[in-house]
Amino acid sequence: MGYALFHHQPFKSVYLLYAALAACLRIPYWALVSLPRAWRPRKSWTWRRTMQVKLVRYLTSLANTVGPLAVTPNYLALVPGIGYHGVWVDPVPPDLIVGKLQMWASVAGVSPVKLPGYWIHKPGSTINLEAPIMPGEKIAYCLHGGAYSRLSAHPSDPTAGINRGLLEQVDSVHRTFTIEYRLSSTKPYPVANPFPAALVDALTGYNYLVTKLHIAPSDIIVEGDSAGGNLALALVRYLVEYPNTALPPPGALLLLSPWCDLGTSHSYPGSSYFTCRDSDYIAIPANGSHYSTIAFTGPLGLGATEVNPYISPASTHIPTISFAGFPPTFISAGGAEVLCDSIRTLHHKMAKDMGDTEVKYLETADCVHDFLVFDKGAHEPERGDTLKAIAEWVTSI
Repeated sequence: MGYALFHHQPFKSVYLLYAALAACLRIPYWALVSLPRAWRPRKSWTWRRTMQVKLVRYLTSLANTVGPLAVTPNYLALVPGIGYHGVWVDPVPPDLIVGKLQMWASVAGVSPVKLPGYWIHKPGSTINLEAPIMPGEKIAYCLHGGAYSRLSAHPSDPTAGINRGLLEQVDSVHRTFTIEYRLSSTKPYPVANPFPAALVDALTGYNYLVTKLHIAPSDIIVEGDSAGGNLALALVRYLVEYPNTALPPPGALLLLSPWCDLGTSHSYPGSSYFTCRDSDYIAIPANGSHYSTIAFTGPLGLGATEVNPYISPASTHIPTISFAGFPPTFISAGGAEVLCDSIRTLHHKMAKDMGDTEVKYLETADCVHDFLVFDKGAHEPERGDTLKAIAEWVTSI
């Protein structure tokens, strides 16, 4: 079945009604069969976690059939609210887009644009908006997940659970900043914003922090979850490979369940792509061809997911790839997520080039993809323990 096959009305409403009625039968069934611990995808899971994963998987599958289930903020508008600060960020100057990035942008017809950005402060903080950094303070520059085709940098987005977790647990992080990078789309929606649009936008946000606010790169932690982890890796790779005194690389890199192989090199029998399908809420086709990768790669084609280090840095189909010059890195993975094997490969490659002491890897057994976004208790104590490990790592770097 194609992506968003029923996105047009009235078909969308009819299918959603069917899905709601089906859920009335499915949820009691899930609740019943999840009572015996032996019948849960992972025996260590609580009944609550089992139900949460099943429900999120169902909603994810539903969105793949009808398209987005709700309207989310995007790069076209700044959405105000209580408890955070929104700002417009000027486009990164064209002279900072060079080398391969300039070539890819030209091929894709991508140019820098003005973007919304969002600040979240620690609860009770008295720091003014865009105030100078305090001694000992670190800024977390957070790049959200969503397969490059959904979700948002807005503080109402589910991925903001990561921001709140960092603010709660990491003493030196008093503020987080997110940039509303452009999402990719393709048929049945308008074709828009393929690679490297998101990378150009991530550079826009980084330039804002360093050039406008004069935050030392050494005080910036670039964080990314899922596709945001892919984007964080691409941003740091660009800053390392094309040195510019105006934009040095950040002081640290935090990767949470990074989507680091968009191709097929980790899709083989016995890999986590297959063994973790029943324990995760995301599914990736074995051939690597699905809506998000097609939309993201755009004119470069799916072949780029196999050989382009900016797109698939963990791909085993890339003969040589270097992580020399990357900053100290913390990588978190869930042992029950389909991306686990590719994240292990990423860790191996980074540690080989950077040294074991520069790459901290924490794999949390029986946790799903991007489990740090779930801040309502179902993924405790693992979520809290991981955030505490991140806090200790930040203190040590």
